[in-house]
Amino acid sequence: MVISGFLAGAVGAGLLRRLPRGAHVGLLWCAVPTAVLWFVAWALAPPPWLPVPLLLAWLGVLLTVTDLRHQRLPDALTLPAYPAIGVTLWLCGADLWRALAGCVVFAGFHLLVRLLSPSAMGGGDVKLAGPLGAVLGSVSWLALPLAAVLASVVTLVLGLWWRGEGLPHGPGLLAATWLVAVSAG
Repeated sequence: MVISGFLAGAVGAGLLRRLPRGAHVGLLWCAVPTAVLWFVAWALAPPPWLPVPLLLAWLGVLLTVTDLRHQRLPDALTLPAYPAIGVTLWLCGADLWRALAGCVVFAGFHLLVRLLSPSAMGGGDVKLAGPLGAVLGSVSWLALPLAAVLASVVTLVLGLWWRGEGLPHGPGLLAATWLVAVSAG
């Protein structure tokens, strides 16, 4: 699982370099974290659910690297996440109505925050919240507020050492959702 995670991360780094608004990052910045997260997911997640945390880890690493480096989440990754996560949830036997409801609720909450305080959250975070909400809704209804709180905690911890412009919330959203998805089994 470590080798396949490393290769998936390496392919992801190449993909980021080719995206119109991607990120130019070294191969190891994507390959090593993906390998580690895939190993942890393999060790903890039940086999029928395993594709969900693997996909989240791969997307999460690519989006986190881009968000930390360029303070943006590219549409070329966030928008295809909707069908990719939808198909993965379907293949894993998740309740798709609950996933859809989770998508709408989580994205709606993030959109509301964005509308009330535009400087608090970027548009990419709102777009990303939809597919992540689908995963969380598939896990349980309590996973939605749990992930929202956990994402805020991760973002605050990131803020302790972050020196760039604006504090990215995408890494917190991704980390929280991955942790909930891995522990769902």
